[in-house]
Amino acid sequence: MLKDITLGQYYPVSSPVHKMDPRAKIILSLVYIVLLFCVKNYVGYIVFALFTAFMIIVSKVPFRFMIKGLKPLIFIMVFTAVLNVFMTPGKHILFQIWKLTATFEGLRLAIFMILRLGFLILGTSLLTLTTTPIMLTDGIESLLSPFKRIGLPAHELAMMMSIAIRFIPTLLEETDKIMKAQSARGSDFETGSLIKRSKALVPILVPLFVSAFRRADELAVAMECRCYNGGQNRTRLRELKLHTVDHVAIIVIALLIGIIIFTNIFPPFAFTMI
Repeated sequence: MLKDITLGQYYPVSSPVHKMDPRAKIILSLVYIVLLFCVKNYVGYIVFALFTAFMIIVSKVPFRFMIKGLKPLIFIMVFTAVLNVFMTPGKHILFQIWKLTATFEGLRLAIFMILRLGFLILGTSLLTLTTTPIMLTDGIESLLSPFKRIGLPAHELAMMMSIAIRFIPTLLEETDKIMKAQSARGSDFETGSLIKRSKALVPILVPLFVSAFRRADELAVAMECRCYNGGQNRTRLRELKLHTVDHVAIIVIALLIGIIIFTNIFPPFAFTMI
């Protein structure tokens, strides 16, 4: 399960999405997320599915690798869907279990929530899979640089965010090693009651926190030994510049915005969400 988490990983391959400016990718990813929460009908989600599939194909990241990132969220998706099916009031009743009533409106909302969560994970994962931590840091710092005038430490914030994202796969790998070591010593994490399984996680959390603090201390010492002093007078090997692929991506996302707005104003087949 831990190996299925793709957030924070970088997939090294040459593609137009990999060559995009990190600032453009960050802004377009934010626009993608905002648009996702603005969709109100099935046609909008079909458009989002086609757009997401197109971006995955262009990025040359395998579909299996992208879908693998959805596995850890299957329980959350199912739980959210069940809550929406039985807790959403509506006029069209599908079936009833005890005092719980499933409605057509709840089923429709559940489908929308599952699609929304799925596209949200795929879109955000595509950002980290196609952007190295260094480029991501430079992009965030460049976007936050106007706020330096009011005393915002843009470089330090960008560095902390990129380090946090970078160490997600490392911590997951460390957690997997600790779980295997504890299982070899007779620990059981899958059977028993919820309280028993929660107590079984203590031998994992304690060494994991110790390892995380140790890695943070080693990183801080290494940065001090290299005379790291933040972003003051810092130069870059690659200067950030918008290229043709960035302008094309902006045009494509603008078309997506127009289509979503059109489908919201003129909902096809009257399949709008209440």
